[in-house]
Amino acid sequence: MQVLVRDNNVDQALRVLKKKMQREGVFREMKQRKCYEKPSERKNREKAEAIRRARKLARKKAQREGLIPMPKKKPMDDKRGGRPGFGGDRGGTGGVDRARPPRF
Repeated sequence: MQVLVRDNNVDQALRVLKKKMQREGVFREMKQRKCYEKPSERKNREKAEAIRRARKLARKKAQREGLIPMPKKKPMDDKRGGRPGFGGDRGGTGGVDRARPPRF
């Protein structure tokens, strides 16, 4: 795995590396290998993962064919594109300015 460091920006390169490792499943595998897993537990886990993948694939296919509705997109009311209703100022107001009444 290779990550380019641009303009000596190591923090950004670390973020990119972590994202790549997350996508590859390196962290999940490290967590699994941390302690011994019995063969029966491994078989059960792999079976459950296969069932989960098959269900996800069937759900996506049904959504494409129109049998079940597509998931609703969350509205982005924050200008920076964060989570809706959280503001981003960490003030705890829920994105609402309580000092002034709303203007309609």
